[in-house]
Amino acid sequence: MESDIVHDVLGIGFGPSNLALAIAVEEHNTGLPEEDRLAARFLERQPRFGWHRGMLIDDATMQVSFLKDLVTLRNPTSDFSFLCFLREQDRLIDFLNQKTLFPLRAEFHQYFEWAAERMGRMVEYGSEVTAVDPVRDDDGRVAYFDVAARDPEDPGRTVRHRTRNISVAMGLEPHVPPGLELTDRVWHNSQLIPRVTELTASGTPVRRAVVLGAGQSAAEAVDYLHRSFPGAEVCAVFAKYGYTPADDSPFANRIFDPEAVDVYFGSPAEVKQSLIDYHRSTNYSVVDMELIEALYATSYREKVAGRERLRFLNVSRIRDVQPKAEGGLDIAVEFLPTGEHQALDADLLVLATGYRPRDLGRLLGEAAKLCLRDDGDALRVGRDHRVETTPDVTAGIYLQGGTEHTHGLTSTLLSTTAVRAEEIHQSLLKRRSSF
Repeated sequence: MESDIVHDVLGIGFGPSNLALAIAVEEHNTGLPEEDRLAARFLERQPRFGWHRGMLIDDATMQVSFLKDLVTLRNPTSDFSFLCFLREQDRLIDFLNQKTLFPLRAEFHQYFEWAAERMGRMVEYGSEVTAVDPVRDDDGRVAYFDVAARDPEDPGRTVRHRTRNISVAMGLEPHVPPGLELTDRVWHNSQLIPRVTELTASGTPVRRAVVLGAGQSAAEAVDYLHRSFPGAEVCAVFAKYGYTPADDSPFANRIFDPEAVDVYFGSPAEVKQSLIDYHRSTNYSVVDMELIEALYATSYREKVAGRERLRFLNVSRIRDVQPKAEGGLDIAVEFLPTGEHQALDADLLVLATGYRPRDLGRLLGEAAKLCLRDDGDALRVGRDHRVETTPDVTAGIYLQGGTEHTHGLTSTLLSTTAVRAEEIHQSLLKRRSSF
């Protein structure tokens, strides 16, 4: 089945990035005659809006200011702001009384859901994209893409949408280290809360849980498991000597400023790499100091009491994981300085091992062959987040994420979501007017 509408932009994925773009388009279209509006549609494979649901721990807070919401840095007067959400929920004064810039993660998810519900007419949930095919016009130029997706009403049927541009915002996929695979006993931390809920509901005993990783998610998983299973031992395994504090100091945080994207984009490759290396401590494998101190205090209290449930196996790595016939896992942990191995009899292993970009080539199929790549085989991407393509292509492929090599650390973060949405929006308008 084919849609009879030609869209100006069709979004693949409807997380915060494409939600911010949808709002920018909606606010642009308000009050304009039909011929001046941008026709936009968004496809999301999930049955409803969701953003890292598996890690919405009840007391976990955001690591970016609420002012870096979906709209404020683009349009401070927008009624899609977090503050407008709080006002509608009758919590604005209560939030202000906390004197914090960092809301609960669960509350920010509520904000996203609130905004997504208001944009519901522009999105199709349960619509998984299966192909992106180039379409040539009478002059032989690739002027459109036909995007095929499963029909939400009938998954056995395919719906095709024609569009002049696509905005790809599929997010990241969980990274599982080589040699390991996910099972009912080995989880990625992205599934932490539902898996713990299942275990608790079934009454499955947990004597020992192991968490691999040294970043914020790993530390949160350690803390959450320790609280969720009060009779269990929780072992944190990481190659560092200890958790590294996140650098959220004012000058370091300037790496997330919109202007920093301009600086990064225009820099030589070696300078880009230096900037990433210098400022990894703002985002990668780092933990909020408050959580570090809380975990250390818990560990010390247990030592004083003579019952240590919280253990830190530092300067170590997991060498082998074998399932046991009677259930559970045999985990071999190597202490790196000496090579000594320790065997852990565990009930579960949580991999807090991060995420990686999804395979864009697999999604785009034939359209991927139109994209230009640099000497390192990475996609060439313009400052407006549009992938550079062969000269015969006028249709656009915009990336929201997966552009750290061209746009810096904010590529996969919320810090410049609103600004990036506006940059793509303005690029769409400019390119439409030129044809």
